[in-house]
Amino acid sequence: MKLGFLLGYSGKQIHIPLDLIRQAESMGFDSVWTAEAYGNDAVTAASWVLAQTEKIRVGTAIMQMPARTPAMCAMTAMSLDQLSGGRFIVGLGASGPQVVEGWHGVPYGKPVTRTKEYIQILRKIFAREGPVSFDGDMYQLPNTGPGTTGLGKPLKSILEGNPDIPIYTASITPAGLRCAGEVADGVFPVWMDPNKFDVLGEHIEKGFAKAGNGKSLKDFDIAPFVSVAMNDDLDAAYDSLRPWLALYIGGMGARDKNFYNDYATRLGYGDAAKQIQELYLSGKKAEAEAQVPKELLDDVALVGPRERIIERLAPWKEAGKRGEVGTMLLGVHDPEVLELFARELL
Repeated sequence: MKLGFLLGYSGKQIHIPLDLIRQAESMGFDSVWTAEAYGNDAVTAASWVLAQTEKIRVGTAIMQMPARTPAMCAMTAMSLDQLSGGRFIVGLGASGPQVVEGWHGVPYGKPVTRTKEYIQILRKIFAREGPVSFDGDMYQLPNTGPGTTGLGKPLKSILEGNPDIPIYTASITPAGLRCAGEVADGVFPVWMDPNKFDVLGEHIEKGFAKAGNGKSLKDFDIAPFVSVAMNDDLDAAYDSLRPWLALYIGGMGARDKNFYNDYATRLGYGDAAKQIQELYLSGKKAEAEAQVPKELLDDVALVGPRERIIERLAPWKEAGKRGEVGTMLLGVHDPEVLELFARELL
């Protein structure tokens, strides 16, 4: 199993913990991941880190697809791949309608269709086998739609491409997981229960079958986000993570369209998920947070004193042996915790 950790997106001021990143690099961490919402962008931070490290790979979790054309994403990826000696990972996501339509000002459209077409175009550009043409539902190259001049023509990248640049997608929905299994090299679920792999694996395997080339877990990296709260006070550790899950389960999306709420339901917490959402959307955030079950936190995160975290790493290690978790992406910036995981897993 490999280890990575998440930088997240910034607040008002960008802070990139380079000393921590270099320390993780020296410990043997495989990757570090940047992010974007509606502030700093993921690519600038990734470029900054790549320029000041030597071995660690850097991915984007995520680049918002509606914010960039596939060709722009390919240009970025090929440039960073060359400049970093092959250390850049393309991490893509559809984002959500609130950000896509409210911030970027473009239609949200069909996220799974967009993902498939986007990756197909990236791979065509990376392969650099000839001028790129594509006629899809979301993307057309050349574009001949309303407002175009009719002068567009298929083009081939000037820059030498690398067909092996890895592409990951962020997904937890059944359709999104099938899509990842079919067209991507990896997927990062926002959280995961290592004892309930089938919640993800059933759909990923269907994607493998649709790819039709013998694809399997050996060719694919499942890289869940794993939050860690190391604290001798177990209740305080639980409480530190409750706002995170309450936000996603209760507040990310509309009442009838919240992928995270649906995912929590598939993991066996439907009643709690419904209650959390009702409270959160009623403006009762503290009450919603209080309803996040300890059992759910223990299923998807590592919580409590050092010895308890080491003990509860067991199912993650077993999932790693089975190939059901390829990389753990830790949501923590504590050097002591990173060192603990490096010692236990690397």
